[in-house]
Amino acid sequence: QVRMKESGGGLVQAGGSLRLSCTTTGYFDLYAIGWFRQAPGKEREGVSCITYSTLSTYYTDSVKGRFTISRDNAENTLYLQMNNLKPEDTAMYYCAAGLRCPDDMTTLQANYWGQGTQVTVSS
Repeated sequence: QVRMKESGGGLVQAGGSLRLSCTTTGYFDLYAIGWFRQAPGKEREGVSCITYSTLSTYYTDSVKGRFTISRDNAENTLYLQMNNLKPEDTAMYYCAAGLRCPDDMTTLQANYWGQGTQVTVSS
């Protein structure tokens, strides 16, 4: 059983930065893991993911060059460094594990989900 818990969200002005963390229990290092987000009134979207062996990464177009995903298998932790934040990045951010990276960034499928952390970017 994998359990995941996000932290690091908050309120930030446009152009600012936040670093999201996702701590996990369970077989963290066996899974591709990633971040999804959902804004009010919008569908959930895949933001970024990283594989467990080659550490290959994927980013949705809207965050390329601004967000960086990383993982620390020794600490069972996933990170998302978000720079130059924009108001359109405002959403609930979820980490997820047990997915295919990058295919499930569009199918929105994952075996394990966290409960989310809110990111709000003011203009």
